[in-house]
Amino acid sequence: MKERIISVDIFRGLTIVLMILVNTPGTWSNVYPPFLHATWHGYTPTDLVFPFFLFIVGTSIVFAYQNKKANKKTYKKITIRALKLIGLGLFLGAFTIAFPFLKDFDSIRFPGVLQRIGVVFFFASILYINFNWKTLLGICVALLLGYWLWMGFIPINGLAPSFERASNNWANFIDLQVFGSHMYKADYDPEGLMSTLPSIATSLMGIFTGLLLLSKRENKTFLLALMGIILLLLGHLWDTWFPINKALWTSSFVLVTAGWANITLAIIYYLTDVKGVKFGSIFRYAGANAITVYFLSSFITKLFYSIKVQENTSIHQWIFNNVFVYKALPLELSSLLYALAVVSFYLMLAYVMYKKKIFIKV
Repeated sequence: MKERIISVDIFRGLTIVLMILVNTPGTWSNVYPPFLHATWHGYTPTDLVFPFFLFIVGTSIVFAYQNKKANKKTYKKITIRALKLIGLGLFLGAFTIAFPFLKDFDSIRFPGVLQRIGVVFFFASILYINFNWKTLLGICVALLLGYWLWMGFIPINGLAPSFERASNNWANFIDLQVFGSHMYKADYDPEGLMSTLPSIATSLMGIFTGLLLLSKRENKTFLLALMGIILLLLGHLWDTWFPINKALWTSSFVLVTAGWANITLAIIYYLTDVKGVKFGSIFRYAGANAITVYFLSSFITKLFYSIKVQENTSIHQWIFNNVFVYKALPLELSSLLYALAVVSFYLMLAYVMYKKKIFIKV
């Protein structure tokens, strides 16, 4: 029987809730700074959310595949799940409410959040079932160092490489060559092709944490926190030469976000698995159907932005303006209240699904 670690379930659900919260403000024009991504270099609390999910994907891989053998059946299962995630992501990028319900091909964005989750899950799972932790650590270090050397030292068309949004930025350059117009922006994509390589390292970091949690070691809380602090220090030190940047998913960003993930998980683990404090059950419910809840929130949000209830007024705008906007409230607060209402709806949905034992495995 597989061992359940409550903190992992809570962490996964909490991350999904935060993903929905930062993705659905009442208006993007009025958002408190901590709920926005950093403009380019640096990071905000919002920049931690997606790497937290990829981190916990790695941790979950340890629990799901700890007794699996590297054979055709396991490879098939991993591949099918990865393709489902990528397919759902492509659907979100291509869907429109106008018949035939697909955008013009030239305007479809190929990269995306679910696509990256699918790719990272695939490679992290394959690596985990084939190699021991020492080899995985070597692969992780190679990915991070290799990405830094590639991004920072190899010229592009005779120009010195850059970490800025420029034509001599390797991540931007490769994405433009591969995806062309099928990108988030004309000059970069935060879920681009090259930056997916270090995001695999983020998931490997989660695998190391999962192995620690399953081990017979004592003082796991201390070790988790220690790992987190060391990674934070190393990441901020590396920032001097390779800036912390989510859009590029730099190696320093990997270390810093994995550091915060370990520290956060250490706190939750200590409270729930060590001290037995009963809290966070609502996040466990969301974590039980994490991808389903995230997909539904993304799809319904897209519908709310697309469907008009009045001329030039979408369902989203109408609800926000008529339910959440008041003269006595700052627009930033109204925007946050809207996001919290959306989160509350999906938490309630997750609760109902959990109680009715509806678990949709993607």
